[in-house]
Amino acid sequence: MRQKFLDGMSRAATSVCVVTTDGPAGINGMTVSAMTSVSADSLSPSLLICLNKASLTAAMVIRNGVFCVNLLREDQSVLSDIFSGRTRAPSTNKFDQIDYQQLSTGSPVINGVVVAFDCRIAQTVEYGTHWILIGNVQDIQLSPNQSPLIYANRCYSKTAPITQPHH
Repeated sequence: MRQKFLDGMSRAATSVCVVTTDGPAGINGMTVSAMTSVSADSLSPSLLICLNKASLTAAMVIRNGVFCVNLLREDQSVLSDIFSGRTRAPSTNKFDQIDYQQLSTGSPVINGVVVAFDCRIAQTVEYGTHWILIGNVQDIQLSPNQSPLIYANRCYSKTAPITQPHH
């Protein structure tokens, strides 16, 4: 069942995000595909992310109480690979190789991403091997006319415009 589940989920196209954090526990980040909106109509818009409990980043995000979801651009697969550990960064600090800024929570916002959602943790749920974190969005940075990096069938992909059928 586990392998069938993994094979089935690999066919679901998802946006590729790098979740970053900074605060008392330090700066860190990791690539995630498990991110979705929760509500636009609560007191503060909210979204959720899932982080593996075994990761150092998950522990740091929870301790810092803040995170930023950086939705990568279609040409930023190198960043995804660095923050997922697929390839090693030239330095031990992943952030030495990228340009970033900070919004209200202090979590790194990677320059040039499609959108960055700067969040404060509202709720944590421990489930199986993961933490489900619901974040209240504190700030949003949008880049104009950028296409997101997509991951499906165990490889990166790009979005394509929908063409209208000819009549």
